Amino acid sequence: MAEEPGTVPGSGSRTVKECEDMIRRSLRTPMVRFLRENLEKAGCGVSENFFKAVNCDKSIAGGYVRGKGIMVCSNHMNIQDDVNQVVAHELIHAYDDCQAANLDWADCAHHACSEIRAGHLSGDCHYKRELLRGYIKLRGHEQVCSLSFIQDIMGSENSLKPGL
Repeated sequence: MAEEPGTVPGSGSRTVKECEDMIRRSLRTPMVRFLRENLEKAGCGVSENFFKAVNCDKSIAGGYVRGKGIMVCSNHMNIQDDVNQVVAHELIHAYDDCQAANLDWADCAHHACSEIRAGHLSGDCHYKRELLRGYIKLRGHEQVCSLSFIQDIMGSENSLKPGL
């Protein structure tokens, strides 16, 4: 499963119903429309029922599961932008899954590559978003953001090995 790594935005919570409404609004945003159109062109179109609002036990914002779709963790969503970001990020995973030959989500290198792509292409690692998360480092924020994705995949900060 490709999960949305990093700090879960905000500390609030939405009901599943509220999150479903937010997902529907997200499907109308330019970024999400663009990603869905390109999935369609690639032969992997996704319908509205591909997106599900769920309550999550883990401290994650959402995830993509091959063959099942995208789940948005309603109990970790605060505002519409949180949902938009999760949907865009997970759609990039869906695109990778559709287009990459022999993609193995259990292979940490494959998973890390998709996480870094999704982080950068969805805007997760954008400087403005990092500032909103409270990271005010002027230089190197993209590398730190990318590293956080890899650390989440590996399970802890200490499990990273040089050369990854």
